[in-house]
Amino acid sequence: MDTTPDRPVILIADDHPQNVELLEAYLSGIDCEILTAADGEETLQVVREQKPDLVLLDVMMPRVSGFEVCRTIRADPETSNTLVLIVTALNEAADFERGVQAGTDDFLTKPVNKVELLCRVKSLLRVRHLKNQLDRTLAYLSEVEEASRGRG
Repeated sequence: MDTTPDRPVILIADDHPQNVELLEAYLSGIDCEILTAADGEETLQVVREQKPDLVLLDVMMPRVSGFEVCRTIRADPETSNTLVLIVTALNEAADFERGVQAGTDDFLTKPVNKVELLCRVKSLLRVRHLKNQLDRTLAYLSEVEEASRGRG
């Protein structure tokens, strides 16, 4: 069973190029592939086509809001396990509640602290890696159980 983690794919979804550049610079120390999207519709298209491990998602984007993007990701069985970290200037309790209802995995408020971002990203990617390992182990055990039934 292969236990080497694949290189994670992170999508940065923000309509402000300076925010994208800052997040890219902060993530430069992590061995990952970085994709970008400039609005909600593009974000959904990239998520469907590229299946990133993690989306750093701005809330206030043109065409489709980050909250709606998150809800759409969660509603689609093909993308429902995608990790979503909302990165937003909104910081009211009602905004966090809307994010939770939309299905976000975590929040960061702008301006983003580099250390906090890296801790959250690494933690979420570690959870993803462990879930993938567990899924592979369960599939293997299911195969072993099937094979043993066939012999019995």
